[in-house]
Amino acid sequence: MTLIVDGYNLLHASGVFGESRGPRGFEQSRIALLNLLVDLLGEKASDTIVVFDAARAPDGLPARLSHGGIRVWFAREYPDADSLIEELVEDDTAPTHLVVVSSDRRLQVAARRRRAKAVSCEEWLAEAREARRRRGHPSPDAKPPEPGPEGADYWKKYFGLGE
Repeated sequence: MTLIVDGYNLLHASGVFGESRGPRGFEQSRIALLNLLVDLLGEKASDTIVVFDAARAPDGLPARLSHGGIRVWFAREYPDADSLIEELVEDDTAPTHLVVVSSDRRLQVAARRRRAKAVSCEEWLAEAREARRRRGHPSPDAKPPEPGPEGADYWKKYFGLGE
C-alpha cells in the first residue's frame, strides 16, 4: 500500500508545530511532522509520499526530497498540493493500493472515484497511534507507567526511606 499524505492538512490535524514562528516556523513544523510520521510508520515510511504546498517552501529547496525514507514533494508546478495529489491518484496504475490521507473533501472524492482508500487526517492519526501502541511503542506524550511494588521498594531503599 502506498500512502499519499496531504502534508499541511495532516500538520494542522496533528497539532505538531515547530518552536519558532515566521519563515523558519513552517520548516520546523514540517520537520516535526515528518519525524512523527517516521516514528508512526516505521518500516512503512518508504511507501509514503507527503505532499506540501510550495508557497511555504523555503527558497532553494528541491521539489522532491527524502526524510527518513519518506518521499517529500513540494507542489512547485501546481496551484496547490491538492492538485498534485489528485494527479498522483489519477496517474497511479494500481489505485486500489493507495491510501490518501486528507480531511479535504475534494481529495477524498478524487481518491474514492479511483477506488483508492480515503481517510481523514484525524482518523488516520488515531489508527496509526493505536497501531504503534500495539507494537509496543508508547506515545511520545504518554505518561510513564506507575512503578510496581518492587520498583517503589527499590527507590525507597536507594534513598534510605521507610527503614
